[in-house]
Amino acid sequence: MKKLILSMLLLGATIGNAQDRYSQGMEKAFGLWQNQKVVEASNMFERIATAEQDKWLPYYYVSQINTIISFGEKDENKLSKQLEKAKEFLDVAKAISPDNPELLIQEALINTAWISFDGATYGMTLSQQNTQLYQKAMELAPDNPRVVFSKAEWDMGSARYFGKDITPYCKDVEKALELFVTFKSETPFYPSWGKERAEEVLANCGK
Repeated sequence: MKKLILSMLLLGATIGNAQDRYSQGMEKAFGLWQNQKVVEASNMFERIATAEQDKWLPYYYVSQINTIISFGEKDENKLSKQLEKAKEFLDVAKAISPDNPELLIQEALINTAWISFDGATYGMTLSQQNTQLYQKAMELAPDNPRVVFSKAEWDMGSARYFGKDITPYCKDVEKALELFVTFKSETPFYPSWGKERAEEVLANCGK
């Protein structure tokens, strides 16, 4: 019995240390990102993902970083490598966590980066995909502020493109900001971005 208890305690300590290593690694990666060291941050998240193959968040952040740095990129070869990597890591995250609204938003952002680079080539097909992705995310998580805001911002962009009024979507941005105040996740390192951007969009809403 004593041996059994000891082995259980040792197992608990091992799990605790592994969790600590995960948390420490994630915090270090976020610190690098905050200090504008995006390549180092991406590499750190990638190392964590390799070590923690049952966790979707490290894969998500590799995907997110490589997507964000692709906006405004003029070199098609570099852009392709970044967005292909973003999609590769996103696909693993989706396999770990199916029907995850955060991952649907991330997939739409990858598509948006392609559209931003070459709307004539990618606009038609990827725009349709994005509409479906945001709709599915809303069905899964109508109270997730990033889902509500991301869909509203996408709808605004579409309205502008077709010369329509964006004002009807301002109320959705307002709703997202209300949800940012109350939304909580018990998952450590869960995405929390979007509030500042939503405030900025609302400030210029309808102008």
